[in-house]
Amino acid sequence: MPIDPPPAAAALPGASPSGAPSDDAGGFDVAGFDIGLLSPVTVGFDGASDPETSDLGDAGFLRALVAAEVALARAWAEVGVAPREAADAISEALGWQDDDPAASDVLGAADARRLAAASAAGGNPVIPLVGMLRARVPEHARPWLHRGATSQDILDSALMLTARRSGLSVLGSLVKTDEALLRFAAAHRDRVAAARTLTQHAVPTTVGLRAANWARGLERAAARLDDSLWELPAQLGGAGGTLASFVQIGGSRAAAELPAAFAEQLGLAVPAAPWHTVRWPVTELGDALVQVLDALGVVAADVAALGRTEIGELAEGTGGGSSAMPQKRNPVGSVLIRSAALRAPQLGATLHTAAALAVDERPDGAWHAEWPTLRELLRLALGAAGNAERLVAGLTVDTGAVARNLGLTGGLIVAERLALVLGPVIGAERVRRIVAEAGAGGDLGELLDAEPRLAEAGFGRAEIDELLDPANYAGLAGELVDDLTRSPIPEDTQ
Repeated sequence: MPIDPPPAAAALPGASPSGAPSDDAGGFDVAGFDIGLLSPVTVGFDGASDPETSDLGDAGFLRALVAAEVALARAWAEVGVAPREAADAISEALGWQDDDPAASDVLGAADARRLAAASAAGGNPVIPLVGMLRARVPEHARPWLHRGATSQDILDSALMLTARRSGLSVLGSLVKTDEALLRFAAAHRDRVAAARTLTQHAVPTTVGLRAANWARGLERAAARLDDSLWELPAQLGGAGGTLASFVQIGGSRAAAELPAAFAEQLGLAVPAAPWHTVRWPVTELGDALVQVLDALGVVAADVAALGRTEIGELAEGTGGGSSAMPQKRNPVGSVLIRSAALRAPQLGATLHTAAALAVDERPDGAWHAEWPTLRELLRLALGAAGNAERLVAGLTVDTGAVARNLGLTGGLIVAERLALVLGPVIGAERVRRIVAEAGAGGDLGELLDAEPRLAEAGFGRAEIDELLDPANYAGLAGELVDDLTRSPIPEDTQ
């Protein structure tokens, strides 16, 4: 969020003598203060390059605040208390659009700057916003603007509206990423590769199953985000969360109906009750976003690790260069996604800390801490999901590297199978000694071929080669891929 520059900024080009940013063409634009220079994962996805249209920029949040104010006036008319002509006048004056409540551009960048400066006095931007909006509304309709509401009603509802809009964009990218992962998993269903546990070769798996596992984690996260988004409620409780002002204005019946009418105008869920200090809408959304970033982080971490020069099994479709080493093809998409995944849990923890300290009937600072935290989580989720969509769409497999790495241990990757099959024939201890000799440099096939008890039990070289073939010890990998690719997550996120 915008911050006041230090006093020394007065000497900078484009700054006023007071140090405040200038509206002159040569000054910097507070609305675009953070355009992603230090957050490349969000560039191109959070709208920071065009803050006037971005949902997550201050201008976008201002539009959501305006939408909440108009929605309340319209809700008063819906419950039969406010004159319809007053609600219509407010709607027209403040740019309401039925199909996109947060599309109003009635306030511009200069208004946003003034509002930001004025918000410090009351601790939130709603207080000065009401004055700005009333000046734009016909006099006969002004009493119905912000009628009975408290600042938190408007700000929380705007926050939920912003989160819903941005979250649906995240979900759209997740659906496309999942579709690409399912195609990738199906294409490489039977491509046998080395599974690794604690960084070391373990048993055979398949490239397809690894991708299917990524998709399973992503689908779970997407489903949780979807549920969370459609449960985001409007906020309407009045000064102390009792709706007393609304009862006084319109009577008990109208006050009881008003939250639902308000929520319907904004396309949000109907609140069961005012949630001024019951912050589950924020924490549950935050948790869902963190889970999304966790799932994307796993994909990115695996792609980065498997793309190392000495492994080389996977590669991003386009790689980044180096300022000093022209031979490099850096996994930039993976790096950016990981940067978001590493930041997300701490942001989620901040939301929980704020929720736990939401005291009395309005939190004293904990509420304020949520706003930039949730917005940053949304930014990171948008950026990581967008980068993941690109990454998976261009992901390639080096089949030669996969086969080379699979054979690095000379058959030891199926040592578990040897113990299970040959232990009852020649004894578990003998199998362990043979495996140890192979690990020390011996040829596993020749060691097994030379074991007399195996020959006596009918294990010739053909049977030994079958035992040592990693493709014959991939278990249900193919079926696990098939189970997933037959049931992708639905595109309908409504």
